[in-house]
Amino acid sequence: MSRLTEIQELLKANRVDRGAVGKLFEEAGPGERIEILESIDGRAQAKLWKAAAGGPVTIEEMVPRELGPLVPVVFHGKNSLPAFTRFQKCFCRPSQDGPTDQLWGYNYQPTRWLASLTGPGYFVAYDSSSPVGSVAVDYRRIPTERPSSWPELHDNRYRLSRFIFNGMIDYMRRISEHLLIGRATRGEKQLDNYFLLSRED
Repeated sequence: MSRLTEIQELLKANRVDRGAVGKLFEEAGPGERIEILESIDGRAQAKLWKAAAGGPVTIEEMVPRELGPLVPVVFHGKNSLPAFTRFQKCFCRPSQDGPTDQLWGYNYQPTRWLASLTGPGYFVAYDSSSPVGSVAVDYRRIPTERPSSWPELHDNRYRLSRFIFNGMIDYMRRISEHLLIGRATRGEKQLDNYFLLSRED
């Protein structure tokens, strides 16, 4: 039985074993991790979110300080929406004189025509004491600088961003070293929108 099949079987349970899923995911190679990521639908993501309660992650673990400023780290993503489910979240440490307690980042959308409408979805991420999740990805704030390879900076009132990212905070929980689960919130409301992130080494 392949690791993908084993994970799919684990995700059929009412109470998902986060440790077992995480172990199988970490045993997989980079390409296999992407294949597993793409196979996990919205219903299974909601189960993983519950299973990951108490699974803390920090910005230091997501983007280690020793990488230095403005060095991009890519997380491959799969969301629970009915369409356009693949994306990437790209993170970096702030510039040399920037704040040390946050990450800067944006959402990369591989569908070019859609990306031109929705904008880059810039955000600031920081450690959070919220019971929802231990890292907040805050679209209400945007970086002051960016790596040269990233798109032009825009706030989230830009084009259709105002309907997608504006006023939103995503919260993150850990499944394993390379796999995180997130949930979108707006105001005090936790939305039924989930997403998985797999860090690219």
